[in-house]
Amino acid sequence: MGAAALPAAWAQGVGDDVGKNSAFTKLVPASQVEQAAVQQYAQMLREAQSKNALGSDNHPQVLRLRSIARRLIPYSYEWNPRARDWRWEVNLIGSKQINAFCMPAGKIAFYTGILDQLKLTDDEVAMVMGHEIAHALREHARERMGKSAATNIGVNVISSVLGFGQIGQTLTQYGAQLLTLEFSREDESEADLVGMELAARAGFDPRAGVTLWQKMTAASKGAPPQFLSTHPSGATRIADIERKLPKVMPLYEAARKNG
Repeated sequence: MGAAALPAAWAQGVGDDVGKNSAFTKLVPASQVEQAAVQQYAQMLREAQSKNALGSDNHPQVLRLRSIARRLIPYSYEWNPRARDWRWEVNLIGSKQINAFCMPAGKIAFYTGILDQLKLTDDEVAMVMGHEIAHALREHARERMGKSAATNIGVNVISSVLGFGQIGQTLTQYGAQLLTLEFSREDESEADLVGMELAARAGFDPRAGVTLWQKMTAASKGAPPQFLSTHPSGATRIADIERKLPKVMPLYEAARKNG
């Protein structure tokens, strides 16, 4: 069975538009996925530092990103209780790639390309960051690994005979691919919605999702940026965001009033 539904109070936003976690997530221990992410993230930071491409702690953009993250993170806990225990990190990597990500265990990175080329406002950064955090909260990477394990080994064999022995091998195989996992259309749409709510609750204007995807589409020039999945299209995402704005605008307005 999937995870329990979100608390009733959370349905004030997009909670009732988001289903239960996939049963495939249960095939891979969350702790192992998070451990693999921590190791992969640390390796990535070491490589960036060796190339003088890691933003310093006092870099203006690093300070900006971490400030936005501090506002978003408290609203993540209702979506995934494990997030309370994550050692969240936010870093900036010098690269022309228009990309950002949040790995399991709250390991966030932005590339300078997405900030410099798209000239993102704080609200737009919050939408990107919220989207990426949502992937981690909804355990989309864990789900993809579970599906791979089921395909390679067989669900019945895993559950009745092998336990998690061969799952560990699968994690070793896919842990190094956490940055390149391709999420489904449903995953992307869900991350858009959850990310929009996180941003709104933190006091960032969710309407920035529209301008963000307009910028993403304009930057693609026929070849989508790495951050921009080929499905759903930018136009579809914008339409979905506009359709859900009535649900999250009250959260944003309340946050602004109370802030």
